[in-house]
Amino acid sequence: MGTRAHKNRLYVLGSHPKAIELTRERAASYGGSRKPRFISLFSGAMGLDLGLEAAGFETIGCLDQDKWACETIRRNRPEVNLIQDDIRNWSSKELLAKFGCRRDEVDLIVGGPPCPSFSTAGRRKSFQDPRGQVMFDFLRIVEDIRPAFFLMENVRGILSASIEHVPLTHRTRNGAIPKPEQERGSVLRHLHAVFKKMRYVVTVQLVNAADYGVPQKRERVVFLGSRDGFQVTMPPGDFREKGGIFERPWRTLGDAIGDLSEKKPEYLPFSKSREKYLRLLSEGQNWRDLPKDLIRDAMGGAYESGGGKVGFYRRLNFDRPCPTVPTSPIQKSTCLCHPRELRPLSVKEYARVQQFPDDWAFSGSLTKKYMQIGNAVPVGLGFVIGKTVLRHLENYRNLDL
Repeated sequence: MGTRAHKNRLYVLGSHPKAIELTRERAASYGGSRKPRFISLFSGAMGLDLGLEAAGFETIGCLDQDKWACETIRRNRPEVNLIQDDIRNWSSKELLAKFGCRRDEVDLIVGGPPCPSFSTAGRRKSFQDPRGQVMFDFLRIVEDIRPAFFLMENVRGILSASIEHVPLTHRTRNGAIPKPEQERGSVLRHLHAVFKKMRYVVTVQLVNAADYGVPQKRERVVFLGSRDGFQVTMPPGDFREKGGIFERPWRTLGDAIGDLSEKKPEYLPFSKSREKYLRLLSEGQNWRDLPKDLIRDAMGGAYESGGGKVGFYRRLNFDRPCPTVPTSPIQKSTCLCHPRELRPLSVKEYARVQQFPDDWAFSGSLTKKYMQIGNAVPVGLGFVIGKTVLRHLENYRNLDL
C-alpha cells in the first residue's frame, strides 16, 4: 500500500486472489441483459444516487434514518423503495425482502457512513464513536449480499485516523510510545484486515470533486471494492486548476450559479455581528483581509488557535470553484458568503454547487435543507463513479471465458 497515482492518493487493500475465478455464468451475471442495479445505504438526499442513475444504474432501494432526508426522497421519488430506520436494525435478508430482490440482482452497494468521527475538524473518536461503528454495519451488509462491487465514501481524515485517538498534546508526553491502535493510519490498516476477511480487493483514493467537473473543491476518500479481485480505480479526471493541453480548467461558482435568478432567495441570515465584518470584505476575501485593528475582535478566541482558519468571514469568488459546502454556511468557521451580496449562499445556490437538479425539492427547515445538501456527494462525482464501475460490469459481461 502506498503507491501514488496522479494527484490522487491511492491504496490497494484486501486480498489479491492468485487467479480471478470467473466462470461464463458469473460473467453473465454482471448486469446480464438488464440494467445494472444498486442498493443505497445512508442515502441522504440522494446526491450520489442521482449521479449513479445518470451513469446508467437503477436504484433498487434506499435506507436512511434521517427523517427529513427521507421526506426529501419521498417528495421527489415516491416510487423508490425506502427504509427510514437505523441500519443496525436490519439484516441483509430483511433488507432484500423489503426491497423485493434477490442477492444475485444486486450489482453494487453504495453508501457514505457518517464521517464526523474521522473528521480532522472533530474529536476524531473513530470507531469509539457510534457514528464510526456503523461503517461495519455497512460492510456487514456488503459481505452478506456479496455484490460484484461496493462503494464507500468518507472524509479525507480517515486516511490518517487512529482507532484510539490521542490528542497531539498527549502524544509526546513523557516520551510514551503509542500503542498500535493509537498510531496514525491504524483505521486504514484495520479496514485492510476487514476487506481481506470479506475477500474483496479495495482501492482507496483521495479525490477532489473539482477534477471531475464539479464546481466545488471537495476532497473525499473513495473506497471501491471488487468481489472478484479486480482493481477498480477512479480516472484522473478531465479538469485541473488552470487546465492544460488535454484538461479543462476547474468549473467555477459563477458557472454554477451565474445564471440563477431568484426573486426571494431562501437562506438563513448571518448574525448582525457577522454582517458587521463581512460588509468590509470584497469578493474572494476572508478574515485576513479585514482592517488589522479589527481582526482580533472579529476572530475572538479563534485568533490564538492554530490552523489556517480559512472558513472564517469568507466571501466567495465567482471566478473560482466554491469551497466545500458544509452543513451550515453561517457558522463562524464555515462561512460561505455570497460574492457580492450580504448573505450566505441560498438553498438553491447550495444545491447548484452540489449539482442537484433545479426541480429537486428539499424538505424540512432551512437548517435541515442546508444539512442535507452539505452532507451529499456531488451528483457529478457520483456520475463519474457510476461510469467507472459500469465499464467494469460491461467488460465482465463480454469476457470470452
